[in-house]
Amino acid sequence: MSALAAEIRQRIRREGPISVATYMELCLSHPTLGYYRRARPLGAEGDFVTAPEVSQMFGELVGLWAAALWQAMGAPASVRLVELGPGRGTLMADALRAARTVPGFREAVDLHLVESSEPLRAEQAALLEEARPTWHAGVEGVPPGPLLVVANEFFDALPIRQFERVGDGWRERVVTLAPDSRALRFAAAGPCCAATDGPAGAPAGAIVERAPVREALAAALARRVVKHGGAALIVDYGHEGTGLGDTLQAMRRHRRHGVLEAPGAADLTAHVDFSALAAAARQAGARVFGPVAQGEFLQALGIEARAGVLKQRASAEQAREIDAALRRLTGAHAMGALFKALALAHPALGAPPGFEPARGTAQ
Repeated sequence: MSALAAEIRQRIRREGPISVATYMELCLSHPTLGYYRRARPLGAEGDFVTAPEVSQMFGELVGLWAAALWQAMGAPASVRLVELGPGRGTLMADALRAARTVPGFREAVDLHLVESSEPLRAEQAALLEEARPTWHAGVEGVPPGPLLVVANEFFDALPIRQFERVGDGWRERVVTLAPDSRALRFAAAGPCCAATDGPAGAPAGAIVERAPVREALAAALARRVVKHGGAALIVDYGHEGTGLGDTLQAMRRHRRHGVLEAPGAADLTAHVDFSALAAAARQAGARVFGPVAQGEFLQALGIEARAGVLKQRASAEQAREIDAALRRLTGAHAMGALFKALALAHPALGAPPGFEPARGTAQ
């Protein structure tokens, strides 16, 4: 039994069942035993691979996207370039290298990284030393000023709450102890003090997910870009509208892992409800563009042309790897359809690259 599992058991015995949101937060962000506090999760030797690890093309296009927004903002002398959950720093390293082709942008960048993992901060420091980043525990630590925010596979790891249809009402899904008082299990708590807005007519046992932490962050980012100018790009896996279903999952060593097995040893994520993020940002005053499928977004930014340029200098084997990465990032049966891109922007900004009217809706 892991040390975190023992601690969670003790807490449940002492205080009663915990919400799914609390369980996720403990598993991922416990001060000493949480997954992101001690693990190096990314890459072939880790537990999962993100788009920047698949190919340099992803980060390069994001960097050019940010530079284009900076120009649309009037090319301010200083802009906070902020990445939420920067992993090993791969995306930002590729982004800054590509953005050097835009005169003045690199000199204007004041780099800020929102990262809780000390092991990952060390890797980011080594890779991004020249950019002299500043680290923060949360976005609220980023100083005022025009900003451009990138959040790739960040929102999916923020805590969610789950509600289960029981009889004529909804009950919050909680984590409690099994009858043997050792294993953890899911259960339905008592009737919700405030009924969730689950779909009418949902069958018994149906699950709906809500993520107030995610929506609060989207609103906070929106308020920042409205007040100080700029935009935020959110890329993650999920769905455009709220629906039914349990999307909570755990990954360990590139394979599915039991959500309640070995807390703190596996990554926990859940699908992002992009409609909820968009509504929160819109209510905070930002213009919202998208969501659009990641494949469409990257194709609009010119990923196929970039792949062609890279292949001109590649060996036959490298060219095959570039083609494979292109298919993985944009293919309908790979990341291209499951992952979505959403942009939040200052009301005075037009459609960002990749979100032109034919591809994304501004509201």
